[in-house]
Amino acid sequence: MPEPPFPQSPTDTLVESVVDGAAEELIRLRRDLHAHPELSWRELRTTALVSARLRRTGWRVSELPRSGLVAEIGDHGPVVALRADLDALPVPDLTDDPWASTVEGVAHACGHDVHTSALVGAAVAIASVHERGLLPGRVRLLFQPAEEVMPGGALSLIELGALDGVEQLFGLHCDPTLDVGRVGLREGPITGAADHVEVTLTGSGGHTSRPHLTEDLTYALGKVVTELPSILSRRLDPRAGVSVVWGIVRAGSAHNVIPATGKVGGTVRMLDAIAWSEAEKLVPVLVEQIVAPYGVTAQVDYQRGVPPVVNDVESIVILGQAVERMLGPAGHVPTQQSLGGEDFGWYLDRVPGAMGRLGTRTPDGPTYDLHQGNLRVDDRAVAMGAKVLASAAIAALAPEGQPLM
Repeated sequence: MPEPPFPQSPTDTLVESVVDGAAEELIRLRRDLHAHPELSWRELRTTALVSARLRRTGWRVSELPRSGLVAEIGDHGPVVALRADLDALPVPDLTDDPWASTVEGVAHACGHDVHTSALVGAAVAIASVHERGLLPGRVRLLFQPAEEVMPGGALSLIELGALDGVEQLFGLHCDPTLDVGRVGLREGPITGAADHVEVTLTGSGGHTSRPHLTEDLTYALGKVVTELPSILSRRLDPRAGVSVVWGIVRAGSAHNVIPATGKVGGTVRMLDAIAWSEAEKLVPVLVEQIVAPYGVTAQVDYQRGVPPVVNDVESIVILGQAVERMLGPAGHVPTQQSLGGEDFGWYLDRVPGAMGRLGTRTPDGPTYDLHQGNLRVDDRAVAMGAKVLASAAIAALAPEGQPLM
């Protein structure tokens, strides 16, 4: 194999050695977390496990009021932060692995167990670097609760001061479409903005034989379902890639009864932050116009979710070089912007940083999808993510032009 353009420094070699030595422990941790998933704001067991492990390696740990924690190491100098999310999803685990979820209806179907255990691995390695006096600044870890709910637990951490003094931030997110050993990188926006919308219609109700004597609410509800996506896509810049998709449609309980109430709920997603700022005001107006001919009353509950994650140019370079040093020159691959929402975007609204996509697919193995109960990951991704995160943080702390020790 040719020499990578960014060869490892002695510090990187130490990081790699420490993570490799802890690899089995990190896999056990990941499987433990997978077997005991916790929903948003309830990640108490997860927080306790992480807190205990970090304290043993010299991190200064501050547990947060509800769940999650912030930890820091280093005595002076600039601060670089790393983030992992802790929560699971309310979906059943459909695997038969020995470490399958023991909590009915809850599973780590988005890979947050991988994110958490990888950041613990990075923490162990960074602590070893600090012990040897080789850490050129301070590193802060954000073990964040509630990424899976809008507008996300990131805002809570920001309000508590987790970003105070932070100059740069890095994170990784599982990607089951990428082979283990690969990290998908993209300069600029890598995720989309995502909001929740719920529309409730009310009318007088009546008999299906006499729709002309009442308001045909179900028909009006159908119009909202089909017309709002098409109209919104024509009222916002088409380059924004607006997508309205419904997940809830509820109305009626009998074939011959026009119901008096009905509800639809879904997500509004787009690639562009400018369009995102306009959608919240536009959607209620469009819904009113759609249902006006049918005489029903509309109530629109529009919940602003998360902005796009926009990767800073300098930060994506640092992350890419860390990938090359730790995984080899073929380790990073280009990736496309998705419409998936990530509250990491709230952090990058305030400080520069970057998020990469961590490959979790076993080569030649099946491809899974996130947020599905059958998600499986290749455990080797945990150590790889740990190495990349630790290397990126240490490199970001090095004074410009000064080589790492």
